[in-house]
Amino acid sequence: MIKALIFDWGDTVMRDFPEKEGPMYLWDRVGWIPNAELALQQLYNKYIIVIATNAGQSDTQAMIRALERVGAERYFRYFFSSKDLGYEKPDVRFFETIANKIGVKPEHCAMIGNLYEKDITGAKQCGMFTVLFNEKQTEGDYPLADKVICGMEELEGIVTSY
Repeated sequence: MIKALIFDWGDTVMRDFPEKEGPMYLWDRVGWIPNAELALQQLYNKYIIVIATNAGQSDTQAMIRALERVGAERYFRYFFSSKDLGYEKPDVRFFETIANKIGVKPEHCAMIGNLYEKDITGAKQCGMFTVLFNEKQTEGDYPLADKVICGMEELEGIVTSY
């Protein structure tokens, strides 16, 4: 049974505009991934909702400030960045540390992310249920992804049926 949902940040919850530089909270424009807010609204009363990122230019506080710009911070109970954890995805310790800090065994966590190598491989090796968010519908083989979705509107049906 899944108790916690761990979301990647960039291009999973909020759009990562590649032409922008510096921390996201300072960008002139920010935005949601389509239907990400709807998915969070459907799920946040049923699960422990977590956001976890490598975010090269942002620590946890900078990530929260960016989330506040679209009102997304209210859906998350815990916030983690690799800068503050001391480990980066796909290091298994990144995922183990998060599970430990939120008090949920890895096998009761689901990791949702858009990058197979970073978000999915380490989470699966840690024992988590994995959902690859393949918004661009990139062809490929994703053997460690338990599920692959192309739109965030698909997420509730997947995690509630697991």
